Amino acid sequence: MNFPQITEEQRLRRLEPPAGKVRMVLDTDTYNEIDDQFAVIYALQSKAKLQIEAFYAAPFDNSLSTGPKDGMEKSYNELQKIAAVMGIEGQYPIYRGSDAFMTEAGVPVESEAARNLVERAMASDDNDPLYVVAIGAITNVASAILMEPKIIGKIVVVWLGGHALHWPDTKEFNLRQDLYASRTVLDCGVPLVLLPCMGVTSHLQTTLSEIRDYVKDKGETGLYLYETYKNCHDDHTGYSRVIWDISTIAYLIDERWTPSSLVHSPLLSDEFRWSQDTSRHFIRYVWSIKRDAVFKDLFAKL
Repeated sequence: MNFPQITEEQRLRRLEPPAGKVRMVLDTDTYNEIDDQFAVIYALQSKAKLQIEAFYAAPFDNSLSTGPKDGMEKSYNELQKIAAVMGIEGQYPIYRGSDAFMTEAGVPVESEAARNLVERAMASDDNDPLYVVAIGAITNVASAILMEPKIIGKIVVVWLGGHALHWPDTKEFNLRQDLYASRTVLDCGVPLVLLPCMGVTSHLQTTLSEIRDYVKDKGETGLYLYETYKNCHDDHTGYSRVIWDISTIAYLIDERWTPSSLVHSPLLSDEFRWSQDTSRHFIRYVWSIKRDAVFKDLFAKL
């Protein structure tokens, strides 16, 4: 598919970390792992920097769902649950996303989330891009790009996906669920900030003891997060859990916590390995994370 081209100057300008307040939507497989709940609440508690316009439920398929449609529905319901816990029901629109993954290149999956993203992006001023923060399979976002490729010039995608470029493979859950969608976002030229899992955001680990000390007593929201963390594992002795989804929110709040550089968009093989081609367009690649600063900010905002 021939995607509309933005100039390299435009792309590099969009890839500069945002200085002011950010308009954003959050695309999340909220029921899949406990880190999504932390990321959703972290974003909602960061109003000074983030203006959330909508939430999109992303599909997922693992032991917690019977398939991508069920995963998406459970994520949609979990977003509603978070709104109820925080007492903000109806304040933010929540849209159902794709009920399946892409089955071939260039063919989008219809959903109200993808359609809303197209409408919201196209209504954006060229000087005020919409940040599309994605912390699940990238199906909704890739589908929106395929439905209306002009949004490439209207958005910046911030995606937690894949593993570090030096990792032996990139068989990460978000990326590998939808190979065609992942390739679409990497290949189409959209301004992309990539936050890898293993080797980078995998440093965002915490323990039940830390959550008990700094989260549990922060009202209903804190208790919800504490119980969510507590229930994720049977034995917390010597156990820590990565909460990597919050890295995307941290990048938008203070880029000093997420050191990054410009790299050529990597190629994704059928075997889920990275390769490099220096003729390809640039993306912003986060290569490190300041774990303590991110958690300190999250705990303070609760």
